[in-house]
Amino acid sequence: MTFTTRPEIAGTFGVATTTHWLASAVAMRTLEAGGTAADAACAAGFTLQVVEPHLNGPLGDLPILVRRAGAEAPTVICGQAPAPAGATIEHYRAEGLEAVPGAGLLATVIPGAFDAWMLLLRDHGTMRLREVLEPAIHYAAHGHPMLARAAGAAAAMADFFREHWPTSAETWLPGGEPPAPGSMFRNPALAAAYARVLAEAEAAGTDRVAQIEAARRVWAEGFVAETIGAFVAEAELMDSGGARRRGVLTAEDMAGWRATEEPALSVDYHGWTVHKTGVWGQGPLLLQALRILEGTDVATLDPNGPDFVHLVTETLKLAMADREAHYGDPLHSEIPVETLLSRTYADARRALIAEEASTEQRPGLIPGYEARAEAAIRRANAPARAAGAGAGEPTMAHLAAGAAAGGAIPKDAAAAGGAIPKDRATPVSEKGDTVHLDVIDRWGNMVSATPSGGWLQSSPVVPGLGMPLNSRAQMFWLEEGLPTSLAPGRRPRTTLSPSMAFHADGTGLAFGTPGGDQQDQWQLILLLRLVHHERNLQAAIDAPLFHTWHAQASFEPRAARPGHLMVEPAFGEAVLDALRARGHALEVAEPWSVGRLVAAARDPSGLLRAGATPRLMQAYAIGR
Repeated sequence: MTFTTRPEIAGTFGVATTTHWLASAVAMRTLEAGGTAADAACAAGFTLQVVEPHLNGPLGDLPILVRRAGAEAPTVICGQAPAPAGATIEHYRAEGLEAVPGAGLLATVIPGAFDAWMLLLRDHGTMRLREVLEPAIHYAAHGHPMLARAAGAAAAMADFFREHWPTSAETWLPGGEPPAPGSMFRNPALAAAYARVLAEAEAAGTDRVAQIEAARRVWAEGFVAETIGAFVAEAELMDSGGARRRGVLTAEDMAGWRATEEPALSVDYHGWTVHKTGVWGQGPLLLQALRILEGTDVATLDPNGPDFVHLVTETLKLAMADREAHYGDPLHSEIPVETLLSRTYADARRALIAEEASTEQRPGLIPGYEARAEAAIRRANAPARAAGAGAGEPTMAHLAAGAAAGGAIPKDAAAAGGAIPKDRATPVSEKGDTVHLDVIDRWGNMVSATPSGGWLQSSPVVPGLGMPLNSRAQMFWLEEGLPTSLAPGRRPRTTLSPSMAFHADGTGLAFGTPGGDQQDQWQLILLLRLVHHERNLQAAIDAPLFHTWHAQASFEPRAARPGHLMVEPAFGEAVLDALRARGHALEVAEPWSVGRLVAAARDPSGLLRAGATPRLMQAYAIGR
């Protein structure tokens, strides 16, 4: 029998798996009440905003993969909104900036999560807005037990909030002090804001769709947008660039944007078709990695052995280098997607993998796009910057102790796997993160979603709403001519990356994880284990994980750590020694500390299964 930390959940009625047990319970409650996977996902998503406020919020970002029962493929709901009209390179340069701040008002793009949830609910759900919003309103108004890491994030930022972001202090420091871990925490302003959205939506009449459309207008054109616009227009607040600056987001920006639905990108791999978002997200790097790996012996390798870890790591380095050079909003830049996902291109990339670990940044030199590759190499090799207060990569704080202790990790220390010396430190907060959820209902409808942004650490709370703005603009560059150059109306190249895969026999799989640049790394490892070695979802999730910080990070301070490889110690000393011998700059993580994977599956028989990571002890799968 395969060892697992928890049983794989199995049933036929429905399964839900999220990064917080309360959201999983809310999703299952929604399924029990007759809702679809879309209804349950919406209810869980709004709940996650409340119970994991250090990881996501109402004014954040959201990509969703949704597949109707019987449909050939899922579609993507894009809740990654673009930069505001005033977000120009010229303006940011005039503010004395060489890079977009990682925290503060200039780090904000148009909030996209709410409208994406509404589009999912309208077109794929059956329930009314009240039914999916009420659990979140309840937890915000009446309280929920504050996660230890959320309490720690508030405590780490407490002095900064008091001095520079008083609206955040009012929300996250009740009574003037950070909440104690496990204490009941309330956000009455958030509860009141959502209650008002609901009341104004229901005033539009009794029709379900009319209410949802009214809620979208209230959010984008009514009191929510007006409150945000007025706050940003008047506030001059400290950002991670070290100065007090005004933002550029306006109510007009919010009124001019709505979430959209689009086709997913996909590749075939060993009988499976794997689906991801477009190149405005990092998801296609997983597809590129599969193209490279299908021409290797990865299927025969021990998934817990050094050959597997080395091959997958070197493959990821190549795919992530292409992400940095070639990905961006395809509505604003020509992206060679067909080339990037072609087998011919993968053959050339695969030939670069050697027995020794690479320490080079090697994006592909695609004809006509060579300048992008050269620019990506130049950026990755530039001196690392220090990160200011509230900034940093929204991954697992405990995996970035060096950065959390002092911003960017110098390349000399990084190459040796060491932490930054404290005398070279610039104080930063606890890091943010992301959340994830997967739901499958009894009819076979499936949803995979990765909400993020708008967490408490990296943007001040909008007074009267109880919500911080997002900081996704930090993924832009203040350099002309790139697919990721800052420009009005352009979507930042997000790291958010839900996944689905379908086997030729009819098996469907929805999976994902928080983790910034690590999301598709951990998901690739999970998928390879499920495809080639381990059917049990929980066992595949429990298996030891690894990732590399070799590529340039997506978040301030945008550092690269050439040759870096972090592994969990469960691989064993022999494997770790073998990886060191191959030249990997090895960093051994604490036990059970890497990844927050969750997954759900539907077999051709109708059997539903789900699993959730035991790491951090808060993700749970529920089903019957």
